[in-house]
Amino acid sequence: MKQIIVINGSGGVGKDTFVEFCKKYASVLNISSVDKVKEAATVLTGWNGEKDEKSRKLLSDLKEIGIEYNDAPIKYVCNKANEFKNSDQELMFVHIRENVEIDKCKKECNAKTLLITNKNIPIICSNHSDREVNEYEYDYYIKNDGTLEELDKKAEEFVNQLKNILN
Repeated sequence: MKQIIVINGSGGVGKDTFVEFCKKYASVLNISSVDKVKEAATVLTGWNGEKDEKSRKLLSDLKEIGIEYNDAPIKYVCNKANEFKNSDQELMFVHIRENVEIDKCKKECNAKTLLITNKNIPIICSNHSDREVNEYEYDYYIKNDGTLEELDKKAEEFVNQLKNILN
């Protein structure tokens, strides 16, 4: 099984926790389209990894600059996807917020899409990247409204579903 999954959801809904649970059931690579943007933010502004509204806007704005200049974020994702295809890993999760960037990844990397939601977490609206999260038609949806054990079970079912489809 080899599958690239674009994972999305508002901040704090449990995307990273879901990916961690998936690692129990498959070999996983987990990246973000803003990995290099975060490195640039650290160098350029002294950003310290915070996930507050000001930081989210900073990262969103810097990513837009990279997209406009030379499409750097999707180039990074495609390079990682090529490494993934030549690896022993089974699943590659790519965190992407923007709908246009999700479409690029689907086209360039033959990716599927997954939205994680949690009704207990407010939607972030401080920047366009976060505002658009629910305005996309995803291939898969996971509701993370319950316990960690329930999310773990959903991760197991998700991995098994992919294995059944791809094998």
